[in-house]
Order: sequence, then C-alpha cells, then structure tokens
Amino acid sequence: MRSRTLKPHNNSVIPPYQLPSALHPFPARRVTLPAMTDLRTLVNQARGGRVIRTGFLESAGLDRRALAAGGVKFAAHGGFTDATRVVYTLYPEHIPTVDDPVKVMLLEAELPANTSAQDVKVAVSLPDELRGDIREERGAFSIATTAKGVKQLEALTTLVIQGVTLEVSFTLSDASSLGRGAKTRTVVVPSLRLDVVGAKGFGVSRAYFQAGIEGKKVRVNGAVAGNSTPVREGDSLSADGLGRIEFKRIEGETRRGNIKLELEIHR
Repeated sequence: MRSRTLKPHNNSVIPPYQLPSALHPFPARRVTLPAMTDLRTLVNQARGGRVIRTGFLESAGLDRRALAAGGVKFAAHGGFTDATRVVYTLYPEHIPTVDDPVKVMLLEAELPANTSAQDVKVAVSLPDELRGDIREERGAFSIATTAKGVKQLEALTTLVIQGVTLEVSFTLSDASSLGRGAKTRTVVVPSLRLDVVGAKGFGVSRAYFQAGIEGKKVRVNGAVAGNSTPVREGDSLSADGLGRIEFKRIEGETRRGNIKLELEIHR
C-alpha cells in the first residue's frame, strides 16, 4: 500500500522516517513536517499511529509537557549530549525504537584564528530545520545535522569566512553521541528537585551534582538551571562531563511517599 505524505504550509520538508519492516510489518504512515514548537499537534498525530519527526528545534522555551501524554513515546537527538537544538521523533507505543537521525560533521579547513560559530553558521547557510548546534573545540568546528544536511555539507568545497574564500571539506566526526546508546532506568527520589533527580539519574552524590549546578554546568531544556529548579515529565537535563537525562515519565509512588521515575540516561 502506498504511503501518503502530508505537505507542510511552507516549502520546508524533512525526510520521513521509515521503520524497518522486520520490526513492524505494518509501518506507520510517513509524515513530513517543518520544524514547529507546538508539540501537542505532533503528539496527537503520533497517537493516531504515525511516526513524526521534527526538524531541529531550540530546547529552551519548548513546552515539553505534551510529551508525557499516554500512548506516545518520544526520542530527542542533538548529536551532542548537552545539545541545545534537537530533533524530536514521536512514535506510537507499539513501535520498540526509532533510529537516531543526527550526524555530526567536522569542518576541515585552515580557518582564521578568530573564527566564531556564528561565522561558520553564516558561511554554510544550512536551513534552520537542518542545523543543530555548532561547536568549537581547539579551533575546530563541528556541526550537528541530518542526512539531508550531510549531503549539502559534503557538496561544499569552499566557504567565505570573514571575506576570505577558503577550501574546505566535511567529514563525519567522532565527537557526536552516536553509537554510545542510552540506558533506561527506574529510580526512586523523594522530590522532583533538579539536584535530586540529576544526582540519582547519573549515580553521583548530591553534593557533587549541586557543585555542577552552582558552576552553571547543568541545563534543563537547554537553559542554565538552579538547585531548586523543578523538573517535569518530558524535560531534558544535561550536565557537562556527565551526559544527558530524558525524563520519560512518573511511574507512581512508593508506600513511603517517594516518587518512581523512568529516566533515559545518555552518557
């Protein structure tokens, strides 16, 4: 049976997700959508049996509470463990897992000494839905993108940066979180404070995690957070040097009134 593709209101199109038939003999209908911030619309479509994938979205400012809705699972991928721009995939509960669509490409070139991430962003001119975080380390730049973005970057042979035309090439980087996998854990906590959930999820002491928060090394949904910041279902916690936690759901309470959480840990 031929699958239908829904067209967005603008010309921005994202490659549809294709579920391997070995996992699911009746693949969910494929949908192409532009990047959008109304997650409730996507949740409703996924609940109807579709696999929905956004373009890159800014984590900060997103209302992720809709992701905790029953009947729908989700995955967030950004290429880096503490990514601020991520791709969301929402899918029905009967589908066991989905692939990671994000690749990290390394820019290889002799760049001016004061080149910034903004310079690289302007030079490569990737559409917002194909452009994740751009990171600099020791003068080298890495760009998170999707398969379509990989093709666009690999086709580039020159870039104009600070008025200078440079010969460039792009290769897949090992700086991404690809291949590291994730572990789902059930933990018991007395409260939903950030320091409590983060310490339990990463398996470190609360004092150690609090020190990271005070050093502004911990973010919730891409924004720097404080010790008493509450976390909710659907939130994404990232900590420099530790990784990322996706708060999947609250499973219930124990007899002593503690809270059971399902967390997905990315190292």
